[in-house]
Amino acid sequence: MGTPFKGFVPKYNSVRISQDLLQSIFEGAKNLYPRETILMLRGDKKKDLIAITELIVPPLANYGRGFANVRLHMLPMDFSIVGTAHSHPSGNLTPSHADLNHFFGPVLMIVGFPFTHEKDVAVYNRNGERLTLHITP
Repeated sequence: MGTPFKGFVPKYNSVRISQDLLQSIFEGAKNLYPRETILMLRGDKKKDLIAITELIVPPLANYGRGFANVRLHMLPMDFSIVGTAHSHPSGNLTPSHADLNHFFGPVLMIVGFPFTHEKDVAVYNRNGERLTLHITP
């Protein structure tokens, strides 16, 4: 099966996030477990790096077992959104075809159970290629 998105994909090689923001994502995922969670990621794009600076809780998002979705028509026009973060309660960090087909922004961050350590997170581009994640103190 080919890649879900065959259009132009900006070439970002790495993503940077602070330990505090990553811990906030983990805490949200733990609180909703075993349901999935979803957050919007705000940040800056520079050359081949995306720096995540804030988390946004999307209004009227749905959280369920095996899915989480956002009502895109409820979001403001915000060009600082660099992607989404959502949880996989199964612990599997691989994006599904649904994840790749519902991409929002240049990156997708997936956190997996048990939501405690940097090995429980992965970041991908639209083609499902894993990007390097830098976690800063």
